[in-house]
Amino acid sequence: MLDATRDLIEGGGYFGAGLNQVVAASGAPRGSLYFHFPGGKEQLVGESVRRAGREIGDVARELAEAAPDAVGLVTGMLALLGDRLEESGWRRGCPVATVALEMAATSDPLQEVCSEVYGSWEGTLRDRLAADGHPEPEDTAVAVLALVEGALLLARAHRSREPLERVTRRVAALL
Repeated sequence: MLDATRDLIEGGGYFGAGLNQVVAASGAPRGSLYFHFPGGKEQLVGESVRRAGREIGDVARELAEAAPDAVGLVTGMLALLGDRLEESGWRRGCPVATVALEMAATSDPLQEVCSEVYGSWEGTLRDRLAADGHPEPEDTAVAVLALVEGALLLARAHRSREPLERVTRRVAALL
């Protein structure tokens, strides 16, 4: 159910992930939905976003450990996210952004989940920047994350990797 919800929200947003669509896409019985997610759609979407955020966060942490520096971390993430986006026919950008844009102003639980996930990603960037000796790692981590998110949005809108490639070059120059 969480994977089906993730696919639906990434492709069509919060409002494109109706409970009937989740049940159909997951193949789970409708009763399972209410048993596992008594808080309804809001809880289901929140857990799906949290899970997707953890998966991407795990990849980022692995890259942070393996990359020679913060530039390598960000370049690697942009490449992986770009591959994911292109392979999905430009449907799977950031698993958090759509929900954050649609629901953060009206749903405290979903706003908190989105903030939690973004905070985790910022932390990974901040820690790597600090380890590399960058000044002001907190501010730089937020700026880099904003560049990555913006590049994913533009790549999806243009159905082109060019925004990702441009941001990759700018991040290398910035860092």
